[in-house]
Amino acid sequence: MTGGTAPQPGGPGGGAPEGARMGRPDPAGEIPLLRRLWSGGHLLPDGASGGPAHPVIRLFGRWVRRPLLPAARLWRRNIQLRVVATTLLMSLGVVLLLGLVVIGQVRNGLLDAKRHAAQGQAVGGFEVAEQMADRKSDNRGQDGAGAGAGAQDSGAWLNALVEQLSSGGKGAYSVVALSSDSGETPYVASRGPRASGDVQPDSVPGDLRRRVDEGRTAPYERYGKIVHAGSGDSEPALIIGKRLDDNNGDAYQLYYLFPFSQEEKSLSLVKGTLATAGVFVVVLLGAIAWVVVRQVVTPVRMAAGISERLAAGLLQERMKVTGEDDIARLGESFNKMAQNLQLKIQQLEELSRMQRRFVSDVSHELRTPLTTVRMAADVIHEAREDFDPITARSAELLWGQVDRFESLLSDLLEISRFDAGAAALEAEPIDLRDVVHRVVDGAEPLAEAKGTRILVRGAEAPVIAEADTRRVERVLRNLVVNAVEHGEGRDVVVRLATAGGAVAVAVRDYGVGLKPGEATRVFNRFWRADPARARTTGGTGLGLSIAVEDARLHGGWLQAWGEPGGGSQFRLTLPRTAGDVLRGSPIPLEPEDSRRNRRPGDATPQPAAERLAAVPAQPRSALPADAAAPSADPTALPGNGARVVRGTPETPSDGPLGGQEASTRPTPSNEGEGRPRGR
Repeated sequence: MTGGTAPQPGGPGGGAPEGARMGRPDPAGEIPLLRRLWSGGHLLPDGASGGPAHPVIRLFGRWVRRPLLPAARLWRRNIQLRVVATTLLMSLGVVLLLGLVVIGQVRNGLLDAKRHAAQGQAVGGFEVAEQMADRKSDNRGQDGAGAGAGAQDSGAWLNALVEQLSSGGKGAYSVVALSSDSGETPYVASRGPRASGDVQPDSVPGDLRRRVDEGRTAPYERYGKIVHAGSGDSEPALIIGKRLDDNNGDAYQLYYLFPFSQEEKSLSLVKGTLATAGVFVVVLLGAIAWVVVRQVVTPVRMAAGISERLAAGLLQERMKVTGEDDIARLGESFNKMAQNLQLKIQQLEELSRMQRRFVSDVSHELRTPLTTVRMAADVIHEAREDFDPITARSAELLWGQVDRFESLLSDLLEISRFDAGAAALEAEPIDLRDVVHRVVDGAEPLAEAKGTRILVRGAEAPVIAEADTRRVERVLRNLVVNAVEHGEGRDVVVRLATAGGAVAVAVRDYGVGLKPGEATRVFNRFWRADPARARTTGGTGLGLSIAVEDARLHGGWLQAWGEPGGGSQFRLTLPRTAGDVLRGSPIPLEPEDSRRNRRPGDATPQPAAERLAAVPAQPRSALPADAAAPSADPTALPGNGARVVRGTPETPSDGPLGGQEASTRPTPSNEGEGRPRGR
């Protein structure tokens, strides 16, 4: 049976088991830390194959990224820095490439020159050695000396040969004479190695000695190192050797060792010169790029700054134009554009100012005669019982239309204040529950006429916010009255919530709803979903326009959602503290009982008569006193009616409203209070 014994762990050729080398679990089921880090950069529990990054790794990542963020931001925002840095990097790459090419060419040239010179010197030395050996042999033959005397004379002859050959090239080369037995020991004393200076004979590589022995008469060369006997230092050199015969006719090896010390000095000088020139060139190119880019970027930055000032309303700002180049033409075009924009904006502002002044003047001028007409209409209306039926009916119509005209005039005056920027906010801490109760009380007569219940939810805990009571009440009155008017006799739900630095009031109805795209147009002035629909409550068509302006004045949102046949929901979101920035709303814009959120099998919205049995009326105290308010939904950002915003799910019930509700049946208020606004 052939083959070797399998290596044992820890023995020669052995090692750790393959599973351990690959980072697999050991018999105890533990995963190495390196494997856990390698397999996704996660620190996982023992035996786990995946999971979130360990907090230590996340902390380390943030610690590494934190100092890089300012640099990354500066890199993204500064085009001059990017151009100069790119120029420097490209210049550095070009200089490095050229430097490598030049250094390579110089190195090759120095090596070729050194090699040719060394070959010439070595060939001359070999010829001199051959001539000395031939001359010594001739002299020995003429004198009739014996072989033994010649053998004794070979050691001195090699010493004299090495000294003579090395005397003409001190510092330029060294000479080494070795026996032709490829360095095998022992040597006889007369045929030991000879070397000039402090060069060690073993500086000649063994493979070169074998090649010289095998080549007989041909010279061979090889790159190696010269080792000095005293210090032990070494330096690169070119070694050329040849097999020759001494004065006795015995073979020996003669080597020339040419050090590259001078060539290394020359190459170092070239490298230093190229490095200095390269640094100078890179810096010079960077400075040139900085100057050139500055000439282009400065006008662009100036144009950007002037554009920002123009956007801020400083329409008289212009660019400074010098010269006749492309940048100058750009500046002239920019100035012409700014001048035309200023002219057009001034014309539009003047036209808008005239329109606002016209509306304001007409509204004020109509107030005096309207007051007179109002007084006359009141007198006629109070005496209508003394008139015949036709005249009495005319008196009632006159009184109603005068009332509607007075509302329209008040709304026009309010809109003109918003357009002129004269609307002021008188914010104070208020409880929105009180405002909602007043609004519901005022809308109760209309709700009774429509057969609608107004249900209030979320009024268990205080809902405090810094707001203008008059404006908030006007907004909610518009929303509640519109919901009652368009609710088709079904319930209207008013929901309150507070969380996350925001308060919200949502009014939900189950009437005709809104078609796609109407959720954004519903706040336009004099807009109607159905132009043929009668305004039974005398709305002017400006109620929601004024309401959205009131919400903006508070720094809040007024948003709408609706679906055809599924009703609508209007949500008012205000900051709890005046001046704060809203980041979310406690109430989702799309209600939970919408068609999209309703699960299959849930009950569809029922008529009012059927739903009264499914959702019985309960007093306000029926809800638990410690009921938590809904939490703020961070995804409930401002948008149009098509945006879906999900909130905290509530307990479902049999009806479409779900949960517990508080039915409010306040006493009717005085006539004329809480006048409804048309949607």
